[in-house]
Amino acid sequence: MLGGRNSGVKAEACVSGSEEGAGEGAGTDRQRARGRGSREGALAGRVALVTGASSGIGQAIALAAAHAGADVALTYRASDTAARGVAGQIQRLGRRSAAYQLDLAAAGPAALSALAARARGEFGRVDAWVNNAGADILTGAGAELSTVEKLDLLLRVDLRGSMLASWAAVELMQSQPGGGVILNMSWDHVTFGMEGRNPQMFSAVKGGVLSFSKSLARSVAPAVRVNVLAPGWIETAFGAGIDRAYYEQVVEQTPLKRWGTPDDVARAAVWLMSDGARFLTGQTVMVNGGVIM
Repeated sequence: MLGGRNSGVKAEACVSGSEEGAGEGAGTDRQRARGRGSREGALAGRVALVTGASSGIGQAIALAAAHAGADVALTYRASDTAARGVAGQIQRLGRRSAAYQLDLAAAGPAALSALAARARGEFGRVDAWVNNAGADILTGAGAELSTVEKLDLLLRVDLRGSMLASWAAVELMQSQPGGGVILNMSWDHVTFGMEGRNPQMFSAVKGGVLSFSKSLARSVAPAVRVNVLAPGWIETAFGAGIDRAYYEQVVEQTPLKRWGTPDDVARAAVWLMSDGARFLTGQTVMVNGGVIM
């Protein structure tokens, strides 16, 4: 569940660095317009919320959004110190940031609504909501789970969690001027397939995220845009620990001849959040070096 006795949200790090400041000064359209004019970047004057942002792809997206001019709220499940570190980096860029503890495996609709309300209360609005948080069944304790335990965790976090969070984001964005953008995370192999038990589960769950996102996009347009990022082989914790021969095999099979990085995904995310992608909704961007086309 989200932390916090009453609100359902636990704010672990709130730092002020933008010209608007924190709290009540964050919310007016006049202040937001002034922020857009005074800060460079594709997301200048905007607010992004990124789930699962204490490390890996989520961290890269949060930092890239801040570099592009956005204030950033982020969530984490257990890595309090790492989340505070990301928030501190965002602060040093002159942006506002807050980190909230969120366990998507346990969170229900009320907790996600509370997260949205807390973010709007501290930042005034949320222009982009990135559902990056996902279950890790490939490394650490997750790799030791049984097949059914892995499947249940993926369904709770990646599919159910993305759906509940998206609905909370829609409710928030439909109530604010200008609407917003939702990005969900799928997988490039969902329409192509891959041999193995773990890929079977990923295909089902991440395929569900993709299909849900397309239906959601049709349901909430034109106020809210919904798009999907589908990363391929990305050098996260899994890539760092993989057998070297397999690593090189992936490189050889990739047209661009390398693994992707979290920053590659983050660059695509910033573009999808920006006005550069203002005529895109219900679309999937595969960040995979051309492995799947």
